[in-house]
Amino acid sequence: MEDQEFQRRMDEMEKKLDAVYASSEQMRKFFLWTVIVSIAVFVLPLIGLLFAVPSFISTYSSIGNIGM
Repeated sequence: MEDQEFQRRMDEMEKKLDAVYASSEQMRKFFLWTVIVSIAVFVLPLIGLLFAVPSFISTYSSIGNIGM
């Protein structure tokens, strides 16, 4: 009788452990995609600015030269 109770409790604990593992894997994937999207939202505009700022500077400097 005692062995059956022990085995039942072990089975319950194993099911709970599997549920915790599945939940933690889901959260890991969520955090991974959150980091990827955050980097994309931050880094891609910075790369765009590397090309846009020199263009704006040359445009404004040519506008300044026209007035003189």
